[in-house]
Amino acid sequence: MPPTPPTRSVKIGEDERTGWSSDRPRRSGGPERPADMSVRGRVLRPSDRLRYSPGSLVYVVSASKVERDRLVERVVEDKPAVLSADRVRKLLAGRVAESELEERAGQLLDAAVLKRLQTGHGVVLAADGLDGAERDRVMRLAAGLRRPRHLILVETARDQVAEDDLPALNDLRRILDSGGMGAEGFHTALRLGGGAVGEVKRLVFRAEQRDDD
Repeated sequence: MPPTPPTRSVKIGEDERTGWSSDRPRRSGGPERPADMSVRGRVLRPSDRLRYSPGSLVYVVSASKVERDRLVERVVEDKPAVLSADRVRKLLAGRVAESELEERAGQLLDAAVLKRLQTGHGVVLAADGLDGAERDRVMRLAAGLRRPRHLILVETARDQVAEDDLPALNDLRRILDSGGMGAEGFHTALRLGGGAVGEVKRLVFRAEQRDDD
């Protein structure tokens, strides 16, 4: 990626429209259609400061959990906003049967995401993987509350990508670069790789830019 001047700032305003509709009638006798979450999405350029409106959901995904967590821990200003299945699993370890761990972790994570969004707080969700089904599930939680949804793809070295993850990663890259993430319900999408990862200094949930920021 080409370098970006360090003084740039990206603001994702509160007037981002969700634009999804569940009002289409289903065919008689057929299964109910999932709500259409598609919106007019934008592809952002890397910036030193990422500003999202309060109550937004920011979905951070990477083929490397190390790179994902490194970015999140470094740039997210509101630490309680950070949620992940890994953290929930650690909390449940030894408290529930191993056979129930994944199901319970998913339930608690969804509940935590909903609670913060319902109270108008932002969420930075460190995605568990590259699976599109996980993205869809989480986006439907936010879309149901008419909350803005945003995606950040954190790149990593090729030797850090598992062979099984490569097809899904390449597919996500293609959709993102072509501006197609809006079809999945994301209002904005940002791809961070190489030196661009280090250029990001802060991720904040703030409605208005202040002169002293």
